[in-house]
Amino acid sequence: MAEHNELGKKGEELAVEFLQQNDYKILDRNWTFQKAEIDIIAQKDSILAIVEVKTRSSLDFGSPQDFVKQKKIQLLIKAVNAYINDREKDFNDDLNIRFDIIAIHKTEETFAIEHITDAFYHF
Repeated sequence: MAEHNELGKKGEELAVEFLQQNDYKILDRNWTFQKAEIDIIAQKDSILAIVEVKTRSSLDFGSPQDFVKQKKIQLLIKAVNAYINDREKDFNDDLNIRFDIIAIHKTEETFAIEHITDAFYHF
């Protein structure tokens, strides 16, 4: 597997661990709908967090979150609507959907993790 794929896979594992340590329940990983993929779908209390994970080996070209573009956001919104419709019976009416980014970058010996809540809004 290519090195960047390995880094992305490692980033998603770190993101899952981070979310679990912060009392999120992981509902799904790598959920796909048409051309969209949601990296992590997690729930904490009445919040359904749709999490995009971005991992970079350096910050030379910008922060990981800078790489979540408008087209990706539109695809995520489409996918989460399908996810909710597909599992409507599993959720309460008081569920709040939130779009988060977990930005991870490799430092010399470890990884820095930043959880950006409400990274963008459904519009």
